[in-house]
Amino acid sequence: MPVTPNVAPGAPGIPARWTSSAKSGVGTSLSPAGRIWFTISHGILNEIYYSRVDSACTRDLGLIVTGAAGYFSEEKRDATHSIEPFEDGVPAYRLVNTANDGAWRIEKRILADPARPALLQEITFTALRGAADDYRVYALLAPHLVNAGMGNTAWVGEHEGKPVLFASGRGSCLALASSLPWRTGSAGYVGFSDGWQQLHNTGELDAAYQRAEDGNVALTGEIGFSAARTKALLALGFGATPEEAAEHAFASLKQGFEPAANSYLQNWRNWQKGLLPLDRHAVPGTNFYRVSTAVLATHRSIATPGAAVASLSIPWGFDKGDDDLGGYHLVWPRDLVETAGGFLAAGDAASALQILDYLGSIQQPDGHWPQNAWLDGSAYWPGIQMDECAFPLLLAEALHRAGHLPHARLAVFLPMIERAAGFVVRNGPVTGEDRWEEDAGYSPFTLAVEIAALLAAADLLDACGKPDAATYLRETSDVWNDQVERWTYVTGTAICGQVGVEGYYVRIAPPDSAEAGSPKDGYVPIKNRPPGDTNRPAEQIVSPDALALVRFGLRAADDPRMTDTVKVIDAQLRCDLPQGPLWYRYNGDGYGEHEDGAPFDGTGQGRPWPLLAGERAHYELAAGRREKAASLLAALEGSAGPGGLLPEQVWDGADMPERELLHGRPSGSAMPLVWAHSEHIKLLRSLRDGAVFDMPPQGVKRYIEAKTVSPFRTWRFNNKIRTVPAGKTLRVELLAPATVHWSTDNWATAHDSQTVENDFGIHLADLAVSGLPKGSTLTFTFFWPGAGDWENVDFSVISGDQDSQQTFPR
Repeated sequence: MPVTPNVAPGAPGIPARWTSSAKSGVGTSLSPAGRIWFTISHGILNEIYYSRVDSACTRDLGLIVTGAAGYFSEEKRDATHSIEPFEDGVPAYRLVNTANDGAWRIEKRILADPARPALLQEITFTALRGAADDYRVYALLAPHLVNAGMGNTAWVGEHEGKPVLFASGRGSCLALASSLPWRTGSAGYVGFSDGWQQLHNTGELDAAYQRAEDGNVALTGEIGFSAARTKALLALGFGATPEEAAEHAFASLKQGFEPAANSYLQNWRNWQKGLLPLDRHAVPGTNFYRVSTAVLATHRSIATPGAAVASLSIPWGFDKGDDDLGGYHLVWPRDLVETAGGFLAAGDAASALQILDYLGSIQQPDGHWPQNAWLDGSAYWPGIQMDECAFPLLLAEALHRAGHLPHARLAVFLPMIERAAGFVVRNGPVTGEDRWEEDAGYSPFTLAVEIAALLAAADLLDACGKPDAATYLRETSDVWNDQVERWTYVTGTAICGQVGVEGYYVRIAPPDSAEAGSPKDGYVPIKNRPPGDTNRPAEQIVSPDALALVRFGLRAADDPRMTDTVKVIDAQLRCDLPQGPLWYRYNGDGYGEHEDGAPFDGTGQGRPWPLLAGERAHYELAAGRREKAASLLAALEGSAGPGGLLPEQVWDGADMPERELLHGRPSGSAMPLVWAHSEHIKLLRSLRDGAVFDMPPQGVKRYIEAKTVSPFRTWRFNNKIRTVPAGKTLRVELLAPATVHWSTDNWATAHDSQTVENDFGIHLADLAVSGLPKGSTLTFTFFWPGAGDWENVDFSVISGDQDSQQTFPR
């Protein structure tokens, strides 16, 4: 093989793109020495991650078959594909790619070497038409070593006299070696001089193209197949230097496939055998439970225990470039807690504890968590979402309640718990954005998580000997729970008339400006923008998110407000598909393919989410309808793609095979979505137990059974209420000490109340105005002793009726 380092033409190549997010397999070795995560789609390897699960190092690695008379065939485009795991719960795969024209068949076995950072592919080529010598088979590899397409360098070289395909970028290197040595090799710029262009245009590789620097590059090598040698082992090694990467690749080749496979299988068998037996075999050939558990474990970090990414995919990746470095291979605290819940439901409390440890390590000093982050905790998106700040509290309490977080260990997490609870009480209940990273306001989902989390934290603080702090958290939960309907429940709307209900919970209600006010004294600013891409009034936007009020134990499943809301959800959002009913996120959702099937590009049309079938199933189970919940489990599993992986969304339109969009099948969104697999595991556990597995008990006891109501109504600078119901005490909450100067007779007389600081740095003053006649006005202002001056603004609150929901004309 020539080694003259001639640089290929066409630098730096066409703009880089990722690849299909519709994965059919994901895997890793569960070995600290491995540090490789891989994905499979369309019969070939897609993104491979090294040495961190948030760092993609390749776009794809597939094969091209050429022959006489200009024959050119690419296995990912020109073949039918099948995939199966080695065994249940082991994400090592057998692939069979059969040419659509009947000319050839390629069989593969793929796994990561547990002994070192190398990926192994055992490839068998069979000529179905003609003889093996009539064809030539090439491996085509697109390095993305810098977690992006541009900025990579590729070259053809040698290691100890053996030909190797190399690439490097930003301190990482790869080396692709073959047990049947490369006959020829080429390095080129994508779209101009890469091997695909050469083989497609001329049928040959240009031996002069030996190097492509600092661009969007590709490597191509001809595998030395012959009539007598139809099986080859490819090893893709990684390292900090080219030499190290090559050493790993050749060490794997020398070891061979079977020893690596035996070790890989044993790692996964050992982990799977420690899980609860929630297996079901409703669909022959696929054990969805073991697929889901393997998905959860595959998305974990090795070097950073407890960290796990949301998906080893980039939604609509074939249309995304280097400006989307994160994709979904980032840490979302919400998704991570949901992942922990999946581990806990499967019986792996140790993994859930690791996640709690990790969350403590990336918590910010003020108590919040980043909206999403790289493994080291550095934020990717700049937002703050209140539910993500509350979810870790629910995880801590669930572990403690189940006996996995004994008192001595709980004390270690006490600072994290106090900071998180403090952040929530200081900055809730308005959400920075809803759980879909979109609109700000009062969201039933976020409210449910916040309230349940504060009750959970209160129990933890009680266990740690902090009853005063616990009491305050419960009092705040009560205040917020009392107002859920006032904030998010509407009656008398046009939809009420259409569906025949009294009212329903809306997806999100923008905070009233008179209540939200401007931040003061350190309150975190909350974005206040109208509902995203709907241009609809808030009362017309509905979402299955309202079911969270039941899931988190705040409202009974048979509460008439909930049952009416369910009717509205079904009328507006249900989509009946071949596998069963699924639901849209909300009416007017713009996150999905366009109507013509074009990929989401910042705008589009939301499609049904299998995850929401799992959430609905939990609601049905809470309502005592187990059979209906079981049927929705079947719809959830029936939404899976090849290999049993669950997508973020499925296509709801007519078949568009030219865009790979089939009715009821996975769309171009993320697949697998780890959150959906966690929900699947929890649903299996809930069905086994006959009760919702992750429903916190505190809200059920306090609000559904004891029907607790709050004696308070709270005023603060980020929630300036305008009325206080008759019989309620007005609680003023500030983030600095103050004297509250107040009057109930337009300053004819005045009173002074000193604030008292609590455990969370909040300064309280309870104004005894519960006996004021209806319509009376309480006026107040503040003297700030720290600054030595007055607020110079008067605020007022009117004594009014008891709370009621929002009413709109039909």
